[in-house]
Amino acid sequence: MEVEFLGGAREVGRSAVLVDDALLLDYGLLTAEPPQYPVRDPEPDAVVVSHGHLDHAGAVPALLKGDRRPAVHWTPPTADLTRTLARDTLKLHGNSPLCPFSEEHVARLGEVEERHAYGEPFVVEAGGTDYEVTLFDAGHIPGSAHVLVDDGRTRLLYTGDFHTDDQRLVSGTTARPDADAVICESTYADVTHGNRRAVAKRWAESVRTTIWEGGTVVAPAFAIGRTQEMMLVAEANDLTPYVDGMGTEVTRLVRRYPEFLSDPEALRRAAGAARFVTGRDGQRERIAADNELIITTSGMLAGGPVRSYLPAIRGSPTNLVTLTGYQVEGTPGRELQDRGRLELNGRVRPVSARVESYDFSAHADREGLESFLDSYRGARVLANHGDRCEAFAEDLRADGYDASAPDVGARVEL
Repeated sequence: MEVEFLGGAREVGRSAVLVDDALLLDYGLLTAEPPQYPVRDPEPDAVVVSHGHLDHAGAVPALLKGDRRPAVHWTPPTADLTRTLARDTLKLHGNSPLCPFSEEHVARLGEVEERHAYGEPFVVEAGGTDYEVTLFDAGHIPGSAHVLVDDGRTRLLYTGDFHTDDQRLVSGTTARPDADAVICESTYADVTHGNRRAVAKRWAESVRTTIWEGGTVVAPAFAIGRTQEMMLVAEANDLTPYVDGMGTEVTRLVRRYPEFLSDPEALRRAAGAARFVTGRDGQRERIAADNELIITTSGMLAGGPVRSYLPAIRGSPTNLVTLTGYQVEGTPGRELQDRGRLELNGRVRPVSARVESYDFSAHADREGLESFLDSYRGARVLANHGDRCEAFAEDLRADGYDASAPDVGARVEL
């Protein structure tokens, strides 16, 4: 078995791993200006998508251009989330060279997709080989999966993104299928997450204090997973948020799949308590002035309604921005986090509002990665999806693993 890294190696974004030039695992984009896609345009016979986030699924419709019709395999939530992401990308970049697909390509997904439950093996024919593929709950977002690929000689586990600890939205992964080789994400390989309950309590106290003092809180959150997690945290702490952006649609979507949620009833309560923003008739301007908690996309401040709220609140230190997720280098969120400034309407402006970062990550931290990989000491480990993949692989080697960190474009024989 040979794997080629078309993206997501030694970087966070545009994940794409090609197996034997025929079976593609994920096909995402990297959120940047302009967006970056995998380094070449493959023509696989089949695709397996680990989960519905932009960096893993954002470019999947582009695989259906022309007469190409590879089979697309995923869980039911991932199928719906990928379509939601694709339509949002079309809204932002449609009819532009920045978008490599059209609405027609999105519609074609219905012709080729096959939906699968966790733990049920299925056969994928690609390049003349029958691969047995099994999806396992990865504990990252609803529908996220580890992908086990078995060609009869080699068992490859592609972890996708995963978390070993429980979140309010989904439970942590407990799957440890046998494998000869593991392509393992390493987003937080140099981080130790704080106690989740303590982080949530600290966030809620800061939000409550800010509102009591007359400020407005903007909590940028990824539409898929993080918005729903923050709604659950808010509801558990008697906070009533406004929810804006694509997260409103995603909340409705994931509620249709209760079997992929940790506590469907809790999400029902949180959705019932939240106030969903329509964006009509100056609604956002009024909310920004009303000393409220606003959970809104985008999580890295690159677009979406958050760009309407930030100009309204940036000038006062009474207001608060709580960054709730990873900020990729080069994004507006990273610029705000590191330098306290933001480009708005073509001008870089200082932000006087307080900026606080909270670790609500849906990824395993260093301890979680090590505990997961402890089941694979005899396997070959390829570290990917991280800013410090090489350092992580070096540490693994020092601990006795056969580990490396391939670069983008690398081909590795397993």
